[in-house]
Amino acid sequence: MIRLIGDAESRAFGAKLARVLAPGDVVTLSGPLGAGKTSIARGLLAELGLAGEAPSPSYAIVQPYAPPELALPVLHVDLYRIEDEDELLELGLDDARHDSALLVEWPERAGAHWWHDALALTLVVAEDDARVLTAQVPAAWRARWPLT
Repeated sequence: MIRLIGDAESRAFGAKLARVLAPGDVVTLSGPLGAGKTSIARGLLAELGLAGEAPSPSYAIVQPYAPPELALPVLHVDLYRIEDEDELLELGLDDARHDSALLVEWPERAGAHWWHDALALTLVVAEDDARVLTAQVPAAWRARWPLT
């Protein structure tokens, strides 16, 4: 369990995550609206070299980033508007995993088999307005977790 207080700590956590991220990795971010999922994503993208504020991919669903804009290819995915798992096939995320890292908000909108090997992060808003982050760490991430 990790406590994140304020947007700055959420972004700092995202920056730490970026330092161990590699193509082929999947990181999922679950939690209610306003829990800080996009703040973590923005911290990660900034650490990888994104100049300026990363837009939320809520309407685009997939926001791609690639070198030289970032140090490595990343797809920032927001599945909030996905209503049927079959829509994911049209996005080509399964193929994109081979050469890009995937950062997926609202992963529960897809079937669990899509993210079986993901670092699954869940955010909950605590009574004191801090964010409590828990992680399900698959074998591929165990040497990199916890982040330092």
